[in-house]
Amino acid sequence: MKVAIDGPAGAGKSTVARQIASRFGLTYVDTGAMYRALALACIRRGVGADDVERVASVVEEAVVDLDGGTDGPPRVLLNGEDVTEAIRTPEVTRLASPLSALPVVRRALVARQRAIAQGRDVVMEGRDIASVVLPDADVKVYLTASPSVRAARRCRDLEAAGYQTDPVTVEREIVERDRRDSTRQDSPLVQTPDAVEIVSDDLTVEQVVDAIARLIEQRLKDRA
Repeated sequence: MKVAIDGPAGAGKSTVARQIASRFGLTYVDTGAMYRALALACIRRGVGADDVERVASVVEEAVVDLDGGTDGPPRVLLNGEDVTEAIRTPEVTRLASPLSALPVVRRALVARQRAIAQGRDVVMEGRDIASVVLPDADVKVYLTASPSVRAARRCRDLEAAGYQTDPVTVEREIVERDRRDSTRQDSPLVQTPDAVEIVSDDLTVEQVVDAIARLIEQRLKDRA
């Protein structure tokens, strides 16, 4: 069973995917965390997204992996170092978006993501899972919400982690992220024709999880 959950920033993909993984015994793959790990590697080397040649060097040298993922969020490893917490800073967030638009970065991580999914039952979330990484996924979901709702969620997460936030700035950054993700040349954010759209503005996490669970259960029934 392979489940693809795509959607824009702040849609709740990670929270939902973790619960789906736990409910069905799937391996949870957070592809966004992998891009964040590369962003952290670039920050540590003083490399910006506009320096493509040096970014390519970082990509070639960095080993990004995920450890675990069925009973909770997987640990994110960068060259063997646990960077699960280090990749959640605003600085990493700001670099991860333009970095992820670079073809050299996407090609490397898409290959790694496919390798992780090979021979496993997975729920993988990101922006190009159904369209590029796992086009033959058994269940495809496009999870979204309005920019204002997503900004409010992101502010809550940042404040819980001890960061000060400005809702207006966060929403502006989310809108810009949407534009960048949906217009990039390589693996843009798209809803595939066979993906089920779930708009979560007025839904609880539990309601979203239940909706996806029903899709999975129906797929399992069809295959039986």
